[in-house]
Amino acid sequence: MATTAPRPAPTPDRSDIATMPPLREAVPLGLQHVLAMFASNLTPAFLLATAVEATPAQRTLLIQGALLCAGLATLLQTIGFSIVGGRLPIMMGSGFVFISVAVPLAAERGLAAVWGAVLVTAVVQVVIALNIHRIAWLFPPLVTGTIILVIGLGLLPSAFTLAAGGAGSPTFGAAANLGLAAFVLVLAVVLNRWGRGLLGTAAVLISLVVGYLVALALGMVDLAGVGPAGWVAFPTPFAFGLSFDVVAILTVAVVGVVNMVDSVGTVNAVTQAGARRPATTRELRGGILAEGGSALLGAVFSALPTTMFSQNIGLIALTRQMSRHVVTIAAGVLVAMALLPKAAAVIGATPPAVLGGGVVLLFGMVCAIGIQMLTERGLDQRALVVVALSVGLGRGLASVPNLLALVPGQWRPLLESGVVVTAVVAVLLNLVLPGRPERDAATAGTPPA
Repeated sequence: MATTAPRPAPTPDRSDIATMPPLREAVPLGLQHVLAMFASNLTPAFLLATAVEATPAQRTLLIQGALLCAGLATLLQTIGFSIVGGRLPIMMGSGFVFISVAVPLAAERGLAAVWGAVLVTAVVQVVIALNIHRIAWLFPPLVTGTIILVIGLGLLPSAFTLAAGGAGSPTFGAAANLGLAAFVLVLAVVLNRWGRGLLGTAAVLISLVVGYLVALALGMVDLAGVGPAGWVAFPTPFAFGLSFDVVAILTVAVVGVVNMVDSVGTVNAVTQAGARRPATTRELRGGILAEGGSALLGAVFSALPTTMFSQNIGLIALTRQMSRHVVTIAAGVLVAMALLPKAAAVIGATPPAVLGGGVVLLFGMVCAIGIQMLTERGLDQRALVVVALSVGLGRGLASVPNLLALVPGQWRPLLESGVVVTAVVAVLLNLVLPGRPERDAATAGTPPA
């Protein structure tokens, strides 16, 4: 039986999870964590609002919900409640992996169907979290990387639609929209590659802010929804209602399973980056249970299930500050911002072209992460077949939706996104094709008890 690796002596106020550093150090670090994930956390709310042609007030509610759920989910991770929470410095936010299925579902079946599916997914995630050690082997990096690659490829059309001005925009494809999006994208890349400290970790957010200001100067920002928004208000529970659609539930639940398995690696990455040790089973199970709890919050406050934000791992490695209390401060900032509708309305007025320029990079990174997972251990002939057929079927069906004309309408969205098809094909091929490495999986990083 494996034994837990000895934990190295922590640097005072740095790599010790339980130690609270001085406030003069903790508060700025907490704000850095917020800034590093801010743009990524709000992107799903923007895309959902666009999909249902939300009013400014509805867009504000979606943004408030995303901020509130990210803050509360992070508190679940850092402070914990009973067995829920890894009690680690993990930032939580709306998961990109859910966008590729939630946006088309929202457009076709309404937000109520999405939130009903999120509620059921919360139950599924809790059950899986309690048994993560029994199913993780089904999702080795070969399978998970393939699914994440397809998710990223499915997201890119949404990014370019935003960059052109947003679906249905009278100025769609105008030079002003494309030029603004290109400016934001180039600035994000420059800051990410050559910026130091906060300039690098919050490159996308800074680029969006600069792009917003440029758009404001050009008269491209509509602030009509800011005036009616209140100064302080709690997000309205069940603002868009709940409905339970079988196809929506199955689609979101499959993505939820993939998201949780991927989080196994994220938890280990956090402990390795900050404390130079593998995560314990208690930290792993508690961290993944928090994702299930956060999905329940999402169904109540109209936000997609949250996931562990990997960009904050780089910040932990950079600062060597492992204290979970620093991230608790960041969570408090997110909750406080969620109570300010007027601020949410200002954020909601971001022009689609500005957002599109930023998310081209973010969604491209999703593809790159999938590729990175696939190539970590190399791709032999067997692996190439798994990837080729899974990606080919998944993206092929998504690219030619008319091919599914004979599928009953209520089941078509299950296949159209390509994510569910890719997941099923990748898992099955990895199981049945000869030559599979013994327990090749995701269990390679599963920690000892």
